[in-house]
Amino acid sequence: MSAQDEHAWGVRAEPESRLPASLATIVAVALYVALPDRLTVGPVWLVPALEIVLLVALLIFSPQRLRGEPPWRRAMAIALIAIINAANIASLVLLVRALVVSSSKATGLQLIGNAAEIWLTNIIVFALWYWELDRGGPARRSHAKHPEPDFLFPQMVTAASAKPDWAPRFIDYLFVSFTNATAFSPTDTMPLTPAAKVLFMAQALTSLLTVALVAARAVNILS
Repeated sequence: MSAQDEHAWGVRAEPESRLPASLATIVAVALYVALPDRLTVGPVWLVPALEIVLLVALLIFSPQRLRGEPPWRRAMAIALIAIINAANIASLVLLVRALVVSSSKATGLQLIGNAAEIWLTNIIVFALWYWELDRGGPARRSHAKHPEPDFLFPQMVTAASAKPDWAPRFIDYLFVSFTNATAFSPTDTMPLTPAAKVLFMAQALTSLLTVALVAARAVNILS
């Protein structure tokens, strides 16, 4: 691979810190804890406890995503994201039920606020998925011989717009997730692989469903 290709693919030699993704995970946990009991599954402490245990373990054993990290560390990271995602989907299903069942005790404004929390969690969880998916994850994409990219960032197309050692960080994937959740489609960053496209579709569908329900409820309240 030539030096130009390495730049175009976004290769950075130094390891990537887990801290930004960990902070986003903590926000997702806080959003889940803020949901009412009727929108959570099982004991209210169960899911947050599982997430915090996995997160603390990852911060202790793998504070940075290094080349050649053991597979179990990435498996733990994927398990953490999967738990957050599953809990958020369950909350969305319970929210839909609360919106369509007229006997729900929650007010319209409460349901709209809960939907906003679920929508924000959706942004975070898919940012984590994108960060962990792209080119085999943060550890593998720091190597010059990483897999082909799952996402095409503008800096990878126009080399002059970025530093020679530019490579996507968590904030880049958070931005991709935010724009996909608001536009329901890719904006400046394109999904390249089938896995990335499936994730894009899943996020857009979840966001569209959440926003549509909130809009319908808002119209009902104002009418």
